[in-house]
Amino acid sequence: MERLQKVMAHAGVDSRRKCETLITQGRVKVNGKVVTELGVQVNQSDLIEVDNIPVDREEPVYFLLNKPRNMITAVSDDKSRPVVTDLFFGVEQRIYPVGRLDYDTTGVLILTNDGELSQLLMHPKHEIEKVYVAKVKGLIQRKMLRQLEKGVVIEGKKTAPAHTKLLSSNVEKQTSIVQITIHEGRNRQVKKMFEAVGHPVQKLTREAYGNLNLNGLSSGEWRELKHFEVQQLRELAKD
Repeated sequence: MERLQKVMAHAGVDSRRKCETLITQGRVKVNGKVVTELGVQVNQSDLIEVDNIPVDREEPVYFLLNKPRNMITAVSDDKSRPVVTDLFFGVEQRIYPVGRLDYDTTGVLILTNDGELSQLLMHPKHEIEKVYVAKVKGLIQRKMLRQLEKGVVIEGKKTAPAHTKLLSSNVEKQTSIVQITIHEGRNRQVKKMFEAVGHPVQKLTREAYGNLNLNGLSSGEWRELKHFEVQQLRELAKD
């Protein structure tokens, strides 16, 4: 479910603020009934009309991107830096990233125009696993990995239990490569977790999100999700 004014703006009726004005003026109907209150929630199957003209809503689309480094997870940037939607040539729908990856973080990113699914996936109560591979400074010890697994305190709150696996260590370069699986989505969480145990992240990739991984996708490449993959995401979000 999404707010009516957001759906209208997304469909190209007008800006969200002007859509709110249309609603309060009594010019909008949902399933044949005039709506004048802001905050009404609608879903994909609801019929929305403005001045008795049906609003043409986009068909939902779903994409998986292997996000490159040095790209903003957004649809626009006030500093004119490249954004992830710049990579989607030929896609007419207005798509948005689900959650975010840092400017210098790479890997799995979902983009869609399905706001309802996006909200489900990002809601903290839905514990969807996300797998990261981090190159960190220093030779990380098993006791530090156990700390990460039990949870560390970042910004005054302890992280949920995680799974870790040491993939390799480089004595000469004094670096380690660690796989970590979490199900939370706090801001810069993985980087902050490793900082908390004294091993700052030098390079970070999200290799999997729920049932999705990077198989077959080079950096900057994307593909449309298959129907069963979308259904699996819905089931994960509702469990």
